[in-house]
Amino acid sequence: MNTKIRRAYVAGKFYPGSSLEITNLIENLRENELPRINFNPQNRNIIGAILPHAGHVYSGNHVVHFFEALRSSHQNPDIFLILHPIHRGGMTDYASDENQYWSTPLGKLELDRDFIKAMDLNSEEEIHKWEHSAEVMLPFIQFYNYHDKKIVPIGMCWQHPETSKEIAWKITQAIKLTGKNICILASSDFSHFVEPEKGKLLDQKAIEQILRMDPEGLYNTIRRNNLSICGYGPIMTLIYYATSNYTNVIKAEILSRGHSGEVYPSDSVVDYISMIFYS
Repeated sequence: MNTKIRRAYVAGKFYPGSSLEITNLIENLRENELPRINFNPQNRNIIGAILPHAGHVYSGNHVVHFFEALRSSHQNPDIFLILHPIHRGGMTDYASDENQYWSTPLGKLELDRDFIKAMDLNSEEEIHKWEHSAEVMLPFIQFYNYHDKKIVPIGMCWQHPETSKEIAWKITQAIKLTGKNICILASSDFSHFVEPEKGKLLDQKAIEQILRMDPEGLYNTIRRNNLSICGYGPIMTLIYYATSNYTNVIKAEILSRGHSGEVYPSDSVVDYISMIFYS
């Protein structure tokens, strides 16, 4: 039986095309950000994070904040569950992938088929084949030496509170069936192609709902203000999962925020925010 591997689609586009270049880039991002990294959450029970999914030169500096905190916590997740939007859409509400592995120039990561089965997920190769929003997370997982961890990508074509609630419930049931420890990565950029100050104001409307742990409030805020946050379904799923599984106080905290204009100056920017969830 042939091993099915999803080959990297955006290597050489969203991030470098060789292992050495990837390692050097992330190491440089890490070194530049270390003085600003908040390590306080390392002493809490880390549930997951909201992370941007743009090209690494644009948003990778925000992503390293979370992985530094996670590594310092010495928590040992079995699975990185990557919730992400499908930018091209699809015929299904949400699905995982049919492949056994996903690869990057740093190597390959195995999908946890047992967990996918326990979640009773459909697996569709086509919706993931050309999508970048989960793949760009893999080099960080690999750089931070989680090579032995498995992944469960879940692409969301339909982003709605009921869909997010359903996925969160399935995650909970799969944990009960498998006993696996998970870390949820909700992949999303924030405001797209707006002036920097306007984007910051628009983002804050959504952030307020996230900090309140209010997924319906987030959804309504996005619809009412026509916000261009692309991964609000994954964010809602993370909130539903966190609030339904932890009896302690759940907190979301901004680790880092910025925009593409900080890399290449422009009056039309995309906003990036990293937020950690812990109890």
